[in-house]
Amino acid sequence: MAISSLQKLASQITKHPSFALSSRAVIARFSASSATATSAKVSDRLVKLFAVDPDGIKRQVVALSGQTLLKALTNRGLIDPASHRLEEIDACSAECEVHIAQEWLEKLPPPTYDEQYVLKRNSRSRVMNKHSRLGCQVVLTPELQGMVVAVPEPKPWDIP
Repeated sequence: MAISSLQKLASQITKHPSFALSSRAVIARFSASSATATSAKVSDRLVKLFAVDPDGIKRQVVALSGQTLLKALTNRGLIDPASHRLEEIDACSAECEVHIAQEWLEKLPPPTYDEQYVLKRNSRSRVMNKHSRLGCQVVLTPELQGMVVAVPEPKPWDIP
C-alpha cells in the first residue's frame, strides 16, 4: 500500500521539475529502509532444524516459519520433490513420512485423524510408529527451532 502511494506521489512530482530531484532521493531512501525492514523480518522468521538422512548423516535445514516441514526437507534435497505432488492430505501417500524426536513431538499439535489414517494405511506393519508424522502436515514455527527429525529410507514401493 505504501509503495503504491509512493508511486502516485512520484508521478505527481515528475510534473513539477523543481521538486523532482530531491523528492526522488527521499522516495529512494524510504524504499531502501522498507527493504531493510522486510529483510530483518525474514531473519526473524528463520527456523533452523536438523534432519538425519537415511545414511545417518545429520544435516542442518534452514526454513521459514509458516513453511511445511516437507517444503524445508525438499529444499535441502532430503526428500525428492517429485515423490510428493501436493501438500494436501487427500493426495498424500505418506512418502513424506518423517520421524520426530520425542521432545519435539510434544511441541507439535497432535496429528489429525486424516494424518493418522494416511500413516496407518501406508505403514508396513499397520502399526503406526509414535514418532511418525507427515512432513506435509507439520507447519514450522519459531518454537521448533533446533528440532530433530529423521528421514526414513524410502519404502520399496516408493522407489522407482
